[in-house]
Amino acid sequence: MALGNTSVRILVSVFAIPALVLLAYFGSVYFLSFVLIIAGISFYEFSVMAKSKGANVNVNLGLIAVIFLILNQYRFFFSQYHFLIGFFIVLLLFELFRNYGSAIQNLGATLLGVFYLGIFGSTLVGIREFYPNINGLYNQGGYLIISIFAAIWICDSAAFFGGTAFGKHKLFPRVSPKKSWEGAIFGFVFAILAMILAKNIVLDFLSFKDVIIIGFIIGTLGQIGDLTESLLKRDAGVKDSSNLIPGHGGIFDRFDSLLFSSPIIYLYLTYLAG
Repeated sequence: MALGNTSVRILVSVFAIPALVLLAYFGSVYFLSFVLIIAGISFYEFSVMAKSKGANVNVNLGLIAVIFLILNQYRFFFSQYHFLIGFFIVLLLFELFRNYGSAIQNLGATLLGVFYLGIFGSTLVGIREFYPNINGLYNQGGYLIISIFAAIWICDSAAFFGGTAFGKHKLFPRVSPKKSWEGAIFGFVFAILAMILAKNIVLDFLSFKDVIIIGFIIGTLGQIGDLTESLLKRDAGVKDSSNLIPGHGGIFDRFDSLLFSSPIIYLYLTYLAG
């Protein structure tokens, strides 16, 4: 008997969630590899969506840039700023000789993909590697990433069930007709509650102010990230970024909230936490 879509989603989650938790906990090259895979595949999925709008993303150069930005965050080679300047010059030179549709569309789509998935993805590595590998501190980055995963999953679930039960006011019908303000509020509240719970279980090294602010970031920007990716998909005329994950769509679909909220969390940890 064929499994229904909900059953497939649950089955995939049963195997995927423990794997993600282990990768986050052990960190190092294991988590780095995970980020490289999701950012690289998401970039490719984005390039396919962009093609439906007439933009021919420079996939090879873009993937090289995405991979380098993430690797450079893990082991600093030189300034990301300097790399992006050099990349942009090379990208312009390649486009000069490509003669492949609209140069403006091609350049714009390639740069959007690199910034969205390369820079945002690199901040995931930045969060995991934020605490030094001395005196047991390195595990703190793993606990924080796991807590962020959990808060995003709980936020998504609370928004779905809250919206299904109480949703009456459309949140952003032009982009995502099924989402409601009521669901978004449920997601926001539960994201903060999830981080407070994590504070009492594994995040004792963070203050209550820190976990509440991180929960606030996830509850707002995480949901905005989902809407942003929905905007791109709706513009491209597709339901999912791909069908790579049974019952879940594409990699970009599954990690849009994580990728969108991680830069602000990283900046908060760097400049304001404590």
